[in-house]
Amino acid sequence: MSVRIILLHAGVILALFLMQFLASDYVVLTFTRIMVLAIYALGYNILFGYTGLLSLGHAMFFATGLYGAALGVTRFGLGVPEAMLVAIGLGIIVSTVIGAVSLRASGVAFMIVTLMFSQAAFLTVLYFGDYTRGDEGIVISDEFRRFSLFGLEADLANPVLRYNLALAFLALAVAVTLAVIRSRAGHVLVAIRENESRTAMLGYDTARYKLLAFVLSGAFAAFSGASYALMFAYAGSTLASIQYSIHPLLWTLLGGAATVLGPVLGTALMFLLVDFASGFTSASLLVVGVALILLVLFFPKGILGTLRQRYLPWLP
Repeated sequence: MSVRIILLHAGVILALFLMQFLASDYVVLTFTRIMVLAIYALGYNILFGYTGLLSLGHAMFFATGLYGAALGVTRFGLGVPEAMLVAIGLGIIVSTVIGAVSLRASGVAFMIVTLMFSQAAFLTVLYFGDYTRGDEGIVISDEFRRFSLFGLEADLANPVLRYNLALAFLALAVAVTLAVIRSRAGHVLVAIRENESRTAMLGYDTARYKLLAFVLSGAFAAFSGASYALMFAYAGSTLASIQYSIHPLLWTLLGGAATVLGPVLGTALMFLLVDFASGFTSASLLVVGVALILLVLFFPKGILGTLRQRYLPWLP
């Protein structure tokens, strides 16, 4: 891995770290949310951007982590670290099972199968409302968000801790993504995206590699969902709806699919654009829609994807 790639990604993490000392409390809270959800988009990008598989069911994995962590601390007496691990483990199990079934289909059929599974998961959340509390959601009280780790006491209600923990999680997600795409497996995933038949002819087990990408993507989504529930003290059925399967797709396309930092940039821009538009009009989604159309026209491969194509060919 070249030095400039390392410096670029380290510089982004450093800039986010310094932001907390310069920005207002509201901006810090907003970027905490952005960083947590950017992990979701990073995982989605591994499946969509690098492997070429368009899923419409990722809200199911996000919700697995979300409710796994929320129910873990509120109903099963788990501490925050244990709830996080359990939620990620559940995300890996669910994505393995769903991936093994969904990947039997391809193209549009794959999209429809993942959408059907996601809708089934959403209806399950509503059906078991006695536990999930449906649309009302689970509000996690502060007592469940306090924990000790390596002898240190921590409280996720503390905005400073929450921001830096979200930053650490994002840095970990970026590092894992870089390691995956620069590895032999990552090169095979890109080859599958470009020409699956030819990749299979070269002797690679494409089904196994696609399942690997699916499970890794699901684990990222569950990690993000668990972090969201514990950091923002809430888990609701809205976060399991089809809307949260569309969001990571939009974030990835906006920032640039198959670029490591593209999903992070796309998540930030979408959040800031909605926030800005909401400040002066009730039709904020209209403003967002117009902005997205303009971005697609002038940046057809997303912002970083287009920049890489035109000026920065070394960008991962």
